[in-house]
Amino acid sequence: MKISYVTSIVKNMGETVKFYKDIMGFSIHSEYVLGDAGRITLMQGPCETMFELIENPQFDAGFYSIGMDVENLDETLKKMRAKGVHVLMDPVLTQVGKMSFIVDPNGVKMALIEHF
Repeated sequence: MKISYVTSIVKNMGETVKFYKDIMGFSIHSEYVLGDAGRITLMQGPCETMFELIENPQFDAGFYSIGMDVENLDETLKKMRAKGVHVLMDPVLTQVGKMSFIVDPNGVKMALIEHF
């Protein structure tokens, strides 16, 4: 597994993207419109890990999760369940693959993502 994303929920996408571009030096990697569920912007810095910004009025602004790439989501979840890991959300299809959420012992959410 490798960390692919650090996800934050934002109040205002335009203002937040401007901050990360103009002040922090990130560039826009990709953007996704989710209809009523808001939108996502992936910001890229000098390393592989991206900063995922999600604007969705259903969630409070702030840190949301860490996204981890996995080769085979079903197999990974099977192994984690066998070790007693709390699975917060079973796999769902997304625009880029399929994803599930687990929780670490401290309550930190981790998105496990198998990209297409």
